[in-house]
Amino acid sequence: MRNLFTNPRRLPLVAPSILSADFAHMGEECASVLSPVAGGEAVVDEGAADLLHLDVMDGHFVPNLTMGPDMCRGLRRAFPSAFLDVHLMVTDPWPHAQAFVAAGASHITFHVEAVPEERLGEVAAGIRELGASVGLAINPPTTVDHALDHLEAFDLFLVMSVNPGFSGQAFMPEVLKKTRVLADEVLPTQRIQMDGGISPANIRLVLDAGCDVVVAASAVFGRPAAERPGLIRALRGR
Repeated sequence: MRNLFTNPRRLPLVAPSILSADFAHMGEECASVLSPVAGGEAVVDEGAADLLHLDVMDGHFVPNLTMGPDMCRGLRRAFPSAFLDVHLMVTDPWPHAQAFVAAGASHITFHVEAVPEERLGEVAAGIRELGASVGLAINPPTTVDHALDHLEAFDLFLVMSVNPGFSGQAFMPEVLKKTRVLADEVLPTQRIQMDGGISPANIRLVLDAGCDVVVAASAVFGRPAAERPGLIRALRGR
C-alpha cells in the first residue's frame, strides 16, 4: 500500500474530515473534494484534497460514537485510489486497526493516551505489518515528550488542536508550541498533522508552526460543494 505521508510530492497535504459530511450522501460529498484520480501521483489540482480523514470514535475513549469499518469499506469501493486516513479515537486501537486495514484503510493513527507506553512500538509495528502507515496522536493536555520519546516508530504525528470527540470546536492556538517542537525533530519523511478547528482564518498560524497535513471538517463540508475547491486551496495557504 502506497504511503502518501512519506511522499514529498506536495506540501501541505489537505485532509477533509468526513465527520462533517452529509452521511445521507457520503459518496457525493467525498466526490466533491477528491480529484477523479484521488491521491494519485497525477493529481495537480490544488483544489482537490489529497486524502480523506475518517474520525473513528467508540463512545468510550471519547464521548461520541461515529463510524465503523463498513464506512471505510464503502469508500474504498467507491474511490479505489483514494488515500484513507483513519484516526482511531478508541480505547483499544489494535483490534480496530486490524479491522480498518482489512476494510481498505491506507493509514491508521491511534492515541498515545490509549496504549501503555511499553506497547506503543509494538502496536505501530503491527499496523505496518498489515500494510498501512501509522501515526501517533496527542491530545491538547498531553505533553509533546510523549511523541518525542517514540519518533522512530511513526510516519506521522497528529497534534490535536481541540479535545477530541466532536466536530465544530474552537481551535486551541496554545498547542502550536508542540507542533514547533516536533517540526525541529522529525525526519523529512515524517509528517506533522493537526486536527481541530482549522479554517482559512487560522491556517497561516498552523502552517508556519510546521504542520504539513491539515485536517478540516466543518470548514470544508460545512460549505456548499461549489465552494470547497477554493477552501481547500486556502487550506494550503494559497
